[in-house]
Amino acid sequence: PGAENYGFQAQPMQPMGFPGGFVPPVQNQPTMGGTIWMPIPPSIPNCPPGLEYLTQEFSRLCPHFSVLTGFETNNRYELKNALGQRVYFAAEDTDCLTRNCCGPSRPFTIRIIDNLGHEVITLRRPLRCSLCCCPCCLQELEVQAPPGTTVGYVVQNWHACLPKFTIQDEKRMDILKITGPCIVCRCCEDVHFEVKSVDETCDVGRISKQWTGLVREMFTDTDNFGISFPMDLDVKMKAVMIGACFLIVSLSFTNI
Repeated sequence: PGAENYGFQAQPMQPMGFPGGFVPPVQNQPTMGGTIWMPIPPSIPNCPPGLEYLTQEFSRLCPHFSVLTGFETNNRYELKNALGQRVYFAAEDTDCLTRNCCGPSRPFTIRIIDNLGHEVITLRRPLRCSLCCCPCCLQELEVQAPPGTTVGYVVQNWHACLPKFTIQDEKRMDILKITGPCIVCRCCEDVHFEVKSVDETCDVGRISKQWTGLVREMFTDTDNFGISFPMDLDVKMKAVMIGACFLIVSLSFTNI
C-alpha cells in the first residue's frame, strides 16, 4: 500500500521502423494481441510533458513488466500499468555489431514514446565496464525527459558481490540506492532489487524480475519485471527508476 506499480510487457509487434515508422494506435483501442493504451492524462504544471502518466494511482493493483529481445533486431519493450494498459512503447537504438560484440556492457540509446507518438523519455548509456575489477569505469545511464533535458542518472556502485546502483538527480545529488541479490538467476521464484533511501535504512520501492514458468524462462526471450515506487516520489525520479530497470535488465538478464 502507498506505492504505484508500473510494468512492462512485450508482445509480438507488427513490422516497423523506429521511431519514424511507429504509428501509435488510437487511444483506448485494442492493438495486435488486444493491447489497450492508457488514457491520456491531463497536463500537470511543472511536470515534464509525457510524464503525467506516472502520476496516476494504481497502488492496489499488481505490476507487470517484460522485455522482448532479438538477435538480429533491436530490443523492443512495452511499458504497461497495473491495469494492463500500455503506457509507453520503447525501442533500443543500437546496431547489430555493437549488440553482439559488447553484449550486456554495450552502449545504447533507448527511446520511450507515449500513445501520441511523442518521444517523452530518452535513456543514454555510454560504453563502460561492469566488472568489479574495474571500479573506475562502471556503468552509468543518463535519463532525459523530455529528450535533451537531463532529469537524472543511474550510476553503478562498486561491490565485490552485490549489484548496487545509485539514483541521482540532474545535479548529481544522490536520491536513492538500489541493491540486488548476489545471485540474480533463481528457479521458481522472483528476484528483487530493493530500492532504499540514501542511507539505506528505509525501503522505498522495488524492481523485481518475475518468475514466469520453466518453459517460458528457458525457451523464450521474454522476461517480466515490475517496478514499485512511492506515490509521492518526484515524477522525474520515477522516470529515472524506469531507466534503472532498463540498466538492470541489460546487465543482469539479457545476453544480447
